[in-house]
Amino acid sequence: MSRRIALFSIWLLFVNYTMWLAPLDRPDTWPLVQKLLTLQWGKVNAIIAVIFSLMGVWPMIFACLMFFDGRMQNFRAWPYFVGANGTGVICLLPYLFLRDRHQEFSGKKDKLLRILDKRSTGVALLLSTIALFAYAIIAGDWVDYIQQFQTQHFVHLISIDFCLMCLVFPIATLFDDDMARRGIDDRRIYWAVALFPLFGPLLYLCLRPPLPEISPKVVEARQMASLTSSKL
Repeated sequence: MSRRIALFSIWLLFVNYTMWLAPLDRPDTWPLVQKLLTLQWGKVNAIIAVIFSLMGVWPMIFACLMFFDGRMQNFRAWPYFVGANGTGVICLLPYLFLRDRHQEFSGKKDKLLRILDKRSTGVALLLSTIALFAYAIIAGDWVDYIQQFQTQHFVHLISIDFCLMCLVFPIATLFDDDMARRGIDDRRIYWAVALFPLFGPLLYLCLRPPLPEISPKVVEARQMASLTSSKL
């Protein structure tokens, strides 16, 4: 419950902060967004382009966890994933604090889930992220970025949004439940992922064992056995 309250508080504060800054009302926002979306990166500070791109990597990291989790929820995960690609934590956080905890996966993995479950998917995301960081280091202008962070509301908000993505990943019980579903009970792995923002979750996706498929009958039998033992 404390984690859920923390996630809701972060969401509420950031929504209000975004509404207060109102970046879409600023005349300098849409020309910058157009350049980013049309890949005119030569006209944009490389650091800003990389942060904007990483805000597409983060939803993919969460997708590799939440699409399995969404199978057991009373609501779909994909609308939150789609929204997160456009608004970051504003659309992602409601899923994280509204979901119920489930540490079992039942049924068969469809084609999408098999792709998200592959270690090669995590490797592709990791290599893409390394390439983006290399581009920012080589071509980025930190003095200009700091100035734009202080003066342009869009740059300011996507930068904070990126930091919040790093913050909420270990806070959300989604990560704990994914570890449990895969039979990972070593808390040192949790802390290794939590203490290394972005790259910790990416390495987790590269190294985590495949999710075993469990039939609904087996899950029901386990629940009945657990209920019976608790009564005894």
